[in-house]
Amino acid sequence: MTQLTSLLKKKIISFLKKKRIIEIFSSLVAIGIWEFVADFIVKNEFILPSFSTVATAFFDLLSSGIMVMDVLTSLLHLTIGLTIATCVGILVGAITGWFRVADRVADPIIEILRPIPPLAWIPFAIVWLHLTHYAAGFIVFVGAVFPILVNTYAGFRNVPKILVDSAEVLGCTKRHDLIKAVAFPSALPFITTGIRIGTGVGWMCVVAAEMFGVSKSGLGYRIFQKFYSFHQMDNLLVYMIILGLIALFLDSFFRFYIEERLLKWRKETVA
Repeated sequence: MTQLTSLLKKKIISFLKKKRIIEIFSSLVAIGIWEFVADFIVKNEFILPSFSTVATAFFDLLSSGIMVMDVLTSLLHLTIGLTIATCVGILVGAITGWFRVADRVADPIIEILRPIPPLAWIPFAIVWLHLTHYAAGFIVFVGAVFPILVNTYAGFRNVPKILVDSAEVLGCTKRHDLIKAVAFPSALPFITTGIRIGTGVGWMCVVAAEMFGVSKSGLGYRIFQKFYSFHQMDNLLVYMIILGLIALFLDSFFRFYIEERLLKWRKETVA
């Protein structure tokens, strides 16, 4: 009887996980609490619009086409900055992580630039690149490059010595061969983690850059320059939710596609 109960419990838990019932239920509860608080406690659409009001605003914005254009613009800014940040971060992180001299040369420069908030670069972005997509992309680059660089550095710095020794015994003695065959594959989990973190930071930088005038369009621009200025709080909340959903999608892509598929060999090497 005990075994039957235990088996039934496992089956129920497995069913709930597969069907995402727990996630759907928790979301519905959160929406219900939101609707109740907005309608019966706050009672002020300017302070907290209800879920039903926000849902109506969502369909209005979607049908007008404004929201789609803003999403595409912000994703363009993210793509520009993240692409450059990935290339620069992996290259510099690999060089400084593998070569001691390069690490000593670059370390003070990196450690001076790394703590500077990306938003502090907005005046230079406007002066150098004007109000263009590249200016917003530059702010994303500044925010995303250091997580990628630091994680890549850690990956190359922590390559197991036994792997290097084994490769050398098997005839892989040249530096570039060791990097290609041993160091890079070993550092790949660190690199993907860095890109994942950099994507999240870069997405926040997109919104902040657009809010503070680097761009004339995008989700952040519309939130601050249009919706807040005209007290359209329902539309503002729609865009906030869209920001969160896009971030959730990007993070899920890295977790379930990159880590689960491209790095599936790790399942046999980690607990």
